[in-house]
Amino acid sequence: MIRLFKHYSPQAVLLLGLVDAVLLFVAAEAGWVIRAHQIAMAPGSIATRIPQLLSFVAALQIALVSVGAYGVASFLSLRFAAARLAVAIALGVLFLSLIFFLVPALTLWRSNLFYAMIIAIVLLLAGRALLGRTLGSDTFKRRIIVLGAGQRAARIGALAARPGSNVVVAGYVAMGEPGVAVDDAIPRGDIPNLAAHVIDRNATEVVLALEERRNALPLKDLLRVRTTGVAVSEISTFLERETGRIDLNSVNPSWLIFSDGFSSGRMVSGVVKRAFDVAASLLLLVLTLPVIVAAAVAIKLESRGPAFYRQRRVGLYNQPFEILKLRSMRQDAEVAGQAVWAEKDDPRITRIGRFIRKVRIDELPQTWTVLKGEMSFVGPRPERPQFVAQLEEQLPFYAERHMVKPGITGWAQINYPYGASIEDARHKLEYDLYYAKNYSPFLDLLILLQTLRVVLWPTGAR
Repeated sequence: MIRLFKHYSPQAVLLLGLVDAVLLFVAAEAGWVIRAHQIAMAPGSIATRIPQLLSFVAALQIALVSVGAYGVASFLSLRFAAARLAVAIALGVLFLSLIFFLVPALTLWRSNLFYAMIIAIVLLLAGRALLGRTLGSDTFKRRIIVLGAGQRAARIGALAARPGSNVVVAGYVAMGEPGVAVDDAIPRGDIPNLAAHVIDRNATEVVLALEERRNALPLKDLLRVRTTGVAVSEISTFLERETGRIDLNSVNPSWLIFSDGFSSGRMVSGVVKRAFDVAASLLLLVLTLPVIVAAAVAIKLESRGPAFYRQRRVGLYNQPFEILKLRSMRQDAEVAGQAVWAEKDDPRITRIGRFIRKVRIDELPQTWTVLKGEMSFVGPRPERPQFVAQLEEQLPFYAERHMVKPGITGWAQINYPYGASIEDARHKLEYDLYYAKNYSPFLDLLILLQTLRVVLWPTGAR
């Protein structure tokens, strides 16, 4: 993993992205040269069209990120990769059309663009066919030694065994803890020199996964391992990096207090975030007004009651506010205002409501709440006060998610399918805590782009 702007990205993904950028640049230049030869025109120096070529690369690269073309499945299935590439190319054309409209100087000829798109599809598919398996193989994975043989160590082993994992477990060392859950763990007493053992296994990291750390930390062993140049990580830090969430089963208050994150120096980032929210919400309200009006009319025609409804939610610093949404349920969905979790195939949802939920049209009026400053485009989803009171009693650190402004989309929404239970809330909280801890404009941008993937391939929308 490589940390960019406080967010971890696998080396294989970054390398594939770099390869794609080079291939897209080659495709754009090849499209220009082919068309120039067709009309008997000298191609000229490549330096004269660098801005146009880079605009092609940027638009297609953004489209690839937006559709999830760098997900785990892209390394494991060429068919999956081809499907995402096809959608990305189509979106890329739309992005380029917008760029050409706003900045005419960056325009490529339509014939150039056609050839470049065809060549790009071929090159990107060939690149994944040749490199996909290699980038997803053990060659680009870190080898780790796990100190511990209990349930925590077993969890690390299960994580490493998943398709697309970024690590390989080179061995387990039992540290004398009760309840051994890993059969092939080597007792610490059978290893004369732990540092030499780690080096012999070609490991680059040691992960501390003891069940009980109190008075049990092998400080001398860890010091010798660290001085050999091998990284040493605690299980909570390791799981945060590998899963993109804060694992509630292993984390404790002291780790949250002393670990890197929750930076107070967010003044500039906050100003940038608010400026984006204001500009984007104004633009989105203007562009989507016809869609909102059409959906409101359809709702009124299908069922009784208002097309819009307000609902009380808990926002920044536990302050209540009201969100505005298009109504997707019957007017009598909640008797006496009693909050009820949504269910799969919830019978309270109308036919129009099911559609607008699936494509997220019901969320569009919330841009007014963003414009007012009560929400942001990116942040943890705000919950209703009744659910917040229940979840704060049952889930540790739930109140900490209210230390950042709530959002329309968020890290939990793009990484975890819709759920309406305490266990689902627990998983989403782990992602929300990761966002609150590692917030940056870069992460916001990544979430906004990946939200398009969730809209195109909705999972579990209710």
